[in-house]
This record gives sequence, C-alpha cells and structure tokens, in this order.
Amino acid sequence: MKLSKTKLKISEAANELFYQQGFEHTSFSQIATKVGISRGNFYYHYKTKDEILTAVITLRLETIRSLIESWEQEHRTPEARIRAFIRSSLPNKESTKIFGCPMGSLCSELNKLVHPAKEEAAEMFSLFRRWLVVQFEALGYHEQADRYSLHLMTQNQGAAVLASTLGDSTIIETQSDAMEVWLTELLGR
Repeated sequence: MKLSKTKLKISEAANELFYQQGFEHTSFSQIATKVGISRGNFYYHYKTKDEILTAVITLRLETIRSLIESWEQEHRTPEARIRAFIRSSLPNKESTKIFGCPMGSLCSELNKLVHPAKEEAAEMFSLFRRWLVVQFEALGYHEQADRYSLHLMTQNQGAAVLASTLGDSTIIETQSDAMEVWLTELLGR
C-alpha cells in the first residue's frame, strides 16, 4: 500500500486506536488529534470511517505478509517456521493482556456490527491459516495440515482471550509452551 506520509500516519494512528478502543469507539477527532492534524485536513485524506478501516486492514495484512516473509527467510525448516508462529504472540503479551489480540478483537467487533469489512478483516486469519497449512504439508501432514493449522490458531486466540479477560499474560507464555510441546510430540522428538 503506497500512501502519502500523512495518510500513513493517519492509518497507523487509527490502527493503534482501533486496537486500544475498538473501531466503533474511535472517532475522527481522536485520530486527528493523535496525528496532530486538523479535522479539515483529516477529511481531505479520508472521507469516511470505513475508508480508514480499509486502510487499517490493509496495513495489518501487509504487516502479516512481512512477518511471514521474515519467517521464511530466517528459518530454514517448516518446523522452525511453525515454532516462530507459536512464539509470535510472546513479544506483545502485555498489550494482549490489556487489549486482546489485534486481529481477534477487530474481527469480533466487525462480526457483531455485521460490518461489510468483516470478510476483509478475516483475511488476516486466513493468511496465517494458509501459510501454516503449507508448513504442515511440507512436514508430510497433507491430510491433517488444515486441522493442525486451525489447532494452533485456536490455541493462540484462546490464550489471547483468556489473558485479556483474566488480566494474566502468563497464560500466553504457558499456552505457547504447550503448543511447542504438542509440536515436538507430533514430530516424534
């Protein structure tokens, strides 16, 4: 996504506010204030909140694609790549404890609103799902690849929801450790 500097700043600010407050509870003026621009200048760049939402979803999808690409480059084996996915929630465990998972919370909110962008937002999960399937297939689990992919994603999201609900980031650590043990056992190591 090629954006002007101001549009990118607006998208990044909206991304942060949508994560911390939710899409529905974030106003144009809050985003404009965070960026440090007037509402008039803001409206020059984005006419509707849905345009901003599309930009935020696009930004998040690009971030996920970059993350996946970095795992592909940094880790030579599918096992190491899967482990990178499992550990990916650890650096953000404290913000997850407070605000939940950025993908999960946005998708849940859009589902409740029956918002037309909910399918676009679901693509965030689909990117991970398809990528994990490829990794499990490379390990020889062709028939089980999608089931294993969903298993890891479900464990990851469940840990995020419980960490946020109970205010306990150690749930994310414990669940990551459990997923690593599961993968080790699956691979017979």
